[in-house]
Amino acid sequence: MKQISIHTDGACQGNPGPGGWAAVLCYGSLRRELSGGVAATTNNRMELMAAMEALRSLKEPCAVELFTDSQYLRQGITSWIAGWKRNGWRTSQKAPVKNADLWRELDALLKPHAVSWRWVKGHAGDELNERCDVLAVAAIAKVRASHNRASLEEALVRFRAGQEAAEGMLFPG
Repeated sequence: MKQISIHTDGACQGNPGPGGWAAVLCYGSLRRELSGGVAATTNNRMELMAAMEALRSLKEPCAVELFTDSQYLRQGITSWIAGWKRNGWRTSQKAPVKNADLWRELDALLKPHAVSWRWVKGHAGDELNERCDVLAVAAIAKVRASHNRASLEEALVRFRAGQEAAEGMLFPG
C-alpha cells in the first residue's frame, strides 16, 4: 500500500455560516492541495468534509496518516462511531447523532484504507495544518464572493431548517 499523509482543516464564519474545508495530501515528494466551501454550514461539518474529500480523492487503497486539529473528528471516528452505529445513530443520551449523514459517508470512505488518526494542535505552527487553514479560509472568501448577502442569509435559513429536521425537531404536518 502507498503511504500517504493527509492534513485537514475546516473553517466557518458564523458557525453556522459560510464554511470552507481543505486538505493537503503528501506522497513522497508529491503534494496535492484540495479545498472547497459552502454557503451555510458548521465548523464540525467542514472538518468532516475535509477528511471525506481527501479520502475520496485517493484512487487506490492506501495506508493513510491523517492529521486533524479537530478533536470532534478524531474522537468521533476513533471512539464514538462504534457506539453510534450500535445505538442506531443515537448518542448515549438517545439523541440523534449530529452530522450523521457525514459520519456515515466518512465511515464508508475509510473501508479500503488503513487510516491512523493523529491530532495536531491548531494554529500552533504546524506547517501543513496552517496551510490547510489558509486554504479553508480562502474557500470561504470564494463562497462569499459568489453570493450576495441575501443569498447567504437564505442559505443559512435553509441550512438551519434542514439541521432541525435532521435532528427530529421538525415534524411534517
